[in-house]
Amino acid sequence: MKMKYFLQSIFLMLMVTALVAFTQKDDIVAALKTGSVEKMSKYFDSMVDVTLPGKSNSFSKGQAELVIKDFFNLNKVKGFELQHSGSNPSSNFIIGTLVTSGGTYRTTVYMRTKGDKNLIQGVEFEQK
Repeated sequence: MKMKYFLQSIFLMLMVTALVAFTQKDDIVAALKTGSVEKMSKYFDSMVDVTLPGKSNSFSKGQAELVIKDFFNLNKVKGFELQHSGSNPSSNFIIGTLVTSGGTYRTTVYMRTKGDKNLIQGVEFEQK
């Protein structure tokens, strides 16, 4: 009997984690569609790897927000189309196409589960 409750508890925890992950992915996709680094940065981890054409570095949460904000200011976002997303128990990713005034970018967002949140570990903008 105890095993049944234990398995039900595990199942419920996994379902809640999956629901939170889907909601956060939706929020991040919406932020990319509008070029809103403010909405996206609430999911940044304390350090974020940012890759832009010609440069790549690891930044603090605040620095990463400024770097991506500058990128969005130079490349006005026209839209984002989600191509693929995936997950496993400890990490998630989003891959899509970001269309901007400065060109089209293959965009990848890497997330890691910490506690009950998926936090962004890295963001890559690769010009097509």
